[in-house]
Amino acid sequence: MSIFKGAAVAIITPMTETQEVNYEKLGELIEEQIAGGTDAIVICGTTGEASTLSHEEHLDAIKYTVEKVNHRIPVIAGTGSNSTETAIYLSQEAEKYGVDGLLLVSPYYNKATQKGLIAHFTAIADSVKVPVILYNIQGRTGVNIAPETIVYLFNNVEVKEASGNISQVAKIMQLTDGKIDLYSGNDDQVVPILSLGGSGVISVLSNVAPRKTHDMVQKFLDGDVAGSREIQLRALPLIDALFCEVNPIPVKAALNLMGKEVGPLRLPLTEMEPQNQERLAKAMKDFGIKLA
Repeated sequence: MSIFKGAAVAIITPMTETQEVNYEKLGELIEEQIAGGTDAIVICGTTGEASTLSHEEHLDAIKYTVEKVNHRIPVIAGTGSNSTETAIYLSQEAEKYGVDGLLLVSPYYNKATQKGLIAHFTAIADSVKVPVILYNIQGRTGVNIAPETIVYLFNNVEVKEASGNISQVAKIMQLTDGKIDLYSGNDDQVVPILSLGGSGVISVLSNVAPRKTHDMVQKFLDGDVAGSREIQLRALPLIDALFCEVNPIPVKAALNLMGKEVGPLRLPLTEMEPQNQERLAKAMKDFGIKLA
């Protein structure tokens, strides 16, 4: 059974000006996402700057989100690490808080072999009872989770595919007879992945356009492929602007342009270049997003 179908937001982690996690603001963003039709919240993923949160902050953010959402929609916690032991610890703690699923990025920097990936993900999945989503994003981790590896694991996992390789997505679906729950990890490939049997998207775009992101997926699932495609194509300039610098630099800038006051980034991430912010602001206005 899928953890969710539709559009999940890979939610940002708002910060105060002194770079502490701003829980009051996080609560506001969660409420806006739920009101906007978002189908699930993914907390402490890449977009949530999980790599620069302390373990205490990481777990506090997960606990806060579970309590704030209060079973209205699923909550998925990013608990992946390049250390299997650390990933197990974070996953078990998140499970205690009542998350509906876990998002496990492939180990970064140490670049495990496919055999190592199988052992890593199996150890984490076996340590908890909640469902897990494997997160394949070679551009950040340096290693691709091969379709055959996903097939080996697929009775116990779902997948967030952010490789950008549609042929790989097709192969995963073919090898699993279309039975795996697979989510797009790229906002510019939502409709193509849905057309191959995908279940939805874990989205950065949803931070600034939750209703339209939800509708893009829901229209497809309801059979309105033309309506879904129209949103996808219209959103492309904004999606491009949201990724013209490394995520989550642009999406945090976008939320601040909307007057959300989500605060700064933590180093080594720095503020968006002025010329790119101008491009982002134009794309947002063209997509119908009101700026402050």
